[in-house]
Amino acid sequence: MAESLLVGAVNFLDKLGVYDVALPFLLVFVITFAILDKTKVFGTEKIKGEDEPKRNLNAMAAFVIAFLVVASTNLVAAISTAMANMVMLLVLSVSFLLLVGSFTNPEEMKKGIFLKENKWRYFFMIVVFIVIVFIFLDALKAENSDYCSGTCSWLEISWNFMDEHWDNSAIGAIILLAIIGLFIWFITKKEE
Repeated sequence: MAESLLVGAVNFLDKLGVYDVALPFLLVFVITFAILDKTKVFGTEKIKGEDEPKRNLNAMAAFVIAFLVVASTNLVAAISTAMANMVMLLVLSVSFLLLVGSFTNPEEMKKGIFLKENKWRYFFMIVVFIVIVFIFLDALKAENSDYCSGTCSWLEISWNFMDEHWDNSAIGAIILLAIIGLFIWFITKKEE
């Protein structure tokens, strides 16, 4: 079967290094520049009477950080794996909202489907945060750890460590402390 034009173009871009160098560089550069610009770490300067962040310093720091990240093939592989899995999480979230929308009254659909400022919104935010932590732990790789042979993810290493070192009494103590912490939080929380 002949290769299509678009598949050939994607393969050419892959050989050119767009996916391994250019895109991770741009992603890290943009995120780092945005954080430095927002936090004004390098200070501000007066431009037309307004305090503006020092964008030339922010750009240079973001440029260097992005190059350092791209120089590490392990970090580039972790970023590529993590971003692919986070996009999959986003697709699953949108699919969930489509299913919810299919069972929603058309009158309610005019307003849209939103998780208002309530417990469900925070519950889903916590679940997504935990899933993202697991995604990054799975994307980061280590070689020849004490808890696995060959190349393993940090998630596998963490699981093997807990499996070998935590007995039932330690897990019970952690669960008891978590229950006590939740109980104290419930008793002392302020009513809104």
